[in-house]
Amino acid sequence: MKEKSIKLKRVESVLKELIPEALSTLNDEMLKGLCVTDVDCSRGKYDAVIYLDKSFFNEEEQKYVLSHLKKVRKYIEDYCMQAEGWYRCPKMTFKFDDLLEKKNRMDDLFAKIEKELKNG
Repeated sequence: MKEKSIKLKRVESVLKELIPEALSTLNDEMLKGLCVTDVDCSRGKYDAVIYLDKSFFNEEEQKYVLSHLKKVRKYIEDYCMQAEGWYRCPKMTFKFDDLLEKKNRMDDLFAKIEKELKNG
């Protein structure tokens, strides 16, 4: 896998800051408090996957949030374009971040293995 360019990393960093700002201007309380954990832009900056923290939401709330984010996606993209003076903004796709759960599960497994080795 190739190293990301500095320009691409900068776009990701700017989006990570601007998206919560755009969300805070909305009327929906659930969307206002969303936390962006990561942004992953494609090489050509045509698409961006926005990862959100899901620790405060159950399954039903996650579906609600994703469906409403699809509806306001264009507004968020326009907000980012105007704030940065860009000609175009990457098309955004929103997902909930599973990385923290996976990390915790792996930590639990390692702790279990360590315990078995001490006892065995």
